[in-house]
Amino acid sequence: MNSQSQNKMAIEPIKPLLWKMGLPMIVSMVLQALYNVVDSVFVTNMEGTGAVANQALTIAFPIQILIIAIGVGTGVGLNALLSKSLGEKENEKANMIAGNGIFLVIVFYAVFLLFGLFGAEGFISLFSGDNALVQAMGTDYLKICCCFSLGAIGFTVYEKLLQSTGKTMLSTIAQVTGAVSNIVLDYIFIYPLKMGVAGAAWATVAGQFISMFIAMAFHYTKNREIDGNVKYIRPNMGLIKGIYSIGISAALMQTLLSVMMAGTNAILGASSADPVVLVGSFGIYYKIQQIPLFSAFGISNTIISVLSFNYGMKDRKRIDECIKYGIIDGVVVTGVLTVVFEIFARPLSGLFGLTGGGTEEIIVTCARALRIASIGFVFMGFSVAVQGVLQSIRFAIRPLVLAALRLVVFVFPLAYFFTLTPNVTYSVWLTFPIAEALTAVIAIFVLKKSYKQRINIIE
Repeated sequence: MNSQSQNKMAIEPIKPLLWKMGLPMIVSMVLQALYNVVDSVFVTNMEGTGAVANQALTIAFPIQILIIAIGVGTGVGLNALLSKSLGEKENEKANMIAGNGIFLVIVFYAVFLLFGLFGAEGFISLFSGDNALVQAMGTDYLKICCCFSLGAIGFTVYEKLLQSTGKTMLSTIAQVTGAVSNIVLDYIFIYPLKMGVAGAAWATVAGQFISMFIAMAFHYTKNREIDGNVKYIRPNMGLIKGIYSIGISAALMQTLLSVMMAGTNAILGASSADPVVLVGSFGIYYKIQQIPLFSAFGISNTIISVLSFNYGMKDRKRIDECIKYGIIDGVVVTGVLTVVFEIFARPLSGLFGLTGGGTEEIIVTCARALRIASIGFVFMGFSVAVQGVLQSIRFAIRPLVLAALRLVVFVFPLAYFFTLTPNVTYSVWLTFPIAEALTAVIAIFVLKKSYKQRINIIE
């Protein structure tokens, strides 16, 4: 079968194609952010032990980010390499790339299974101090999430197999079903069945497995561009190297999210302001701001799928249109969300007041943070879209550098500087729009240079 004649990424107009493929990805990513927020609300509302349970989940969170980071890195590299091979009509190579992606799922699951069995308790004990309840809850939660992490890692890869052939709606159906299942099971396991933190973990892994099984079913029944024969599930070091030459930057970019949160927590906690208010407000802001951030990732992932395919075809006109409209879409989506956050900052912050763990001062400070920090969302949308362009045209280090600038290099010194000012609870939130704006300026120059090196040479 001629993949080029069948694949919509080769023939449909770029502008509507980006929205057609991008909206399902955005919805999928936003749902992922939303049910993380809902998870926290459910757990923190547990009667009597909600605060301790939330602390236990917070300690376990870095390992969950690592699981997601490895899955995302593998998926992004797989997506770009597979889309490029399909664009070049190298069907046999595409089949081998898909098979190696599945092989990598098995390898990484084995690693996290071993960690869950033998390392989870030791990891939690490093951060739980002498609180035996926190250690017990955290160990139970982390052990379940790691020992059954196959769903999380597997879904990320099968999702990209669908996205690489333009079937974003199918991957979104799988994501939405798992997310809704997680939310429903969270309530059932935590409240009626009173399973506590373990119930939250079982709900999480159940939702992930549901998403993976649905994505697998779609891949093997609908993805006709890729041969799903098990003979392709064997390691090829050249292809694995190709996957991670692109995907490693995406994995590290995801990991930088946890570095930014941990570092900023430390800086805010050492300031002259009340750390309960300042750090608590930042924690709430960080969870809510994942909605525009994940929306930007949805646009970036769309760019990677479409641009990688047309870059493989060496279609200069479609490449240029994808870059142009992809960046515009990223700015538009984050711009709309900026307006939404400016209007609804207080109600969104107030949702976390339902948990009983916050004070009115925390809610007011969080609303202030959302209104000030959301000014930077448009710059973030631009930078993240540029990162997607750079990944599509086979740059690995440059998108990672941009992520490091907006998450660490600019954020830490700015945050520290603003903690030295008199009105910390106002000024410190300027850190984020300033960091995003500075990164966007640098991203313009990086994009121009990269365009000349990789795209201007295409006739």
